[in-house]
Amino acid sequence: MPKITYIEANGTTHEVEAENGSTVMENAIRNDVPGIVAECGGACTCATCHVYVDDAWTDATGEPSAMEEDMLDFAYDVRPTSRLSCQIKVRDDLDGLVVHVPEKQG
Repeated sequence: MPKITYIEANGTTHEVEAENGSTVMENAIRNDVPGIVAECGGACTCATCHVYVDDAWTDATGEPSAMEEDMLDFAYDVRPTSRLSCQIKVRDDLDGLVVHVPEKQG
């Protein structure tokens, strides 16, 4: 199973084993990662699962879709590596993925 590391704004890390086909958001919720609210449950209709993809992983996770970019307009402190974690599907080549959780959600 791929491993994902979530880094909170205060530096606390959470490494979790993630199931292929699930999303980065679903694994954060299952593992009680603080800061991932996911109000819409992964429907890409809010921005409360916003994360910053670590620079080393931006190519592997890809670019946000147009719909995701629209939702990121509602996120707090959007950066070039901002993504909605509900839109990143877990797969073997994301083993070791690192994402940073913003200080607060939008």
